[in-house]
Amino acid sequence: MFQFFANLFGYLLNFLYNILNNYGLAIIIFTILIKIILLPISIKQQKTMKKTAKMQVELKEIQYKYKESPEKMNQEIMDLYKREKVGPFSGCLSAIIQLILLLSIFYLVRSPLTYMRKIDSNTINNYINEIKEQGSMSNSNYPEIEVIKQKGQEDENVNINMEFLGLDLSDVPTSNLNDYRVYIIPVLYVISSIVSMKITNNMQKTKDDNENKEEDPSMEAINSMNKSMSYTLPIMSVMIAIVAPLGLALYWLVNNILMIIERIILNTFFKEKEEI
Repeated sequence: MFQFFANLFGYLLNFLYNILNNYGLAIIIFTILIKIILLPISIKQQKTMKKTAKMQVELKEIQYKYKESPEKMNQEIMDLYKREKVGPFSGCLSAIIQLILLLSIFYLVRSPLTYMRKIDSNTINNYINEIKEQGSMSNSNYPEIEVIKQKGQEDENVNINMEFLGLDLSDVPTSNLNDYRVYIIPVLYVISSIVSMKITNNMQKTKDDNENKEEDPSMEAINSMNKSMSYTLPIMSVMIAIVAPLGLALYWLVNNILMIIERIILNTFFKEKEEI
């Protein structure tokens, strides 16, 4: 499945690269376009978050009223979600989409000649074998990146301009530990992830969070799952970002920045709509 999406995204990224002739700029525009395509889903998720926050008061009333009858409590809670047309696991949808994107883009930047440039596999394998025979394969985890670095000047078909603001987006942090520049994008990504999580958590809080902290076990499990997924994806992304080409970290960084802007704008819009 991830290879399918990587191949699909590759057409768009290659189209942008042919226009811009710069891998970094192509990734930035690519990220913006993907964000625009997913905007309807983001709006729906934002609405769900706002609606869920409003439901907390009624949820706590149900929990208090039926605290002696767990089965009745769970039924009333499920009925409430049904009336409000909100799924208790709806918060997982965004995380699932992000996971698909995460791994699909990883495949794309790991093998740009295959998924982006659509180079014949025999041509790629011949170059890889030639580099191995020469004993100059410095990173066997990303053979196509090595082909671009070592054979790009000889063959225009396998050449991709990966220079971006003084950075080589084909570099892998763990393979260039002595070059401080490889840490710039991953560090910025970590910072943006922290900001994004704080904004999301603040949006999910309600005014009476500290008034009544009683919560039935089933709802506690659901909320715990949603929260754990919101933390797991950024942590997973950071771990992958330090062992993957910088092009991947650039995508995630730009995506996070756009996500922060998107959530602030949508949150402001929905808040103003409520006040009217």
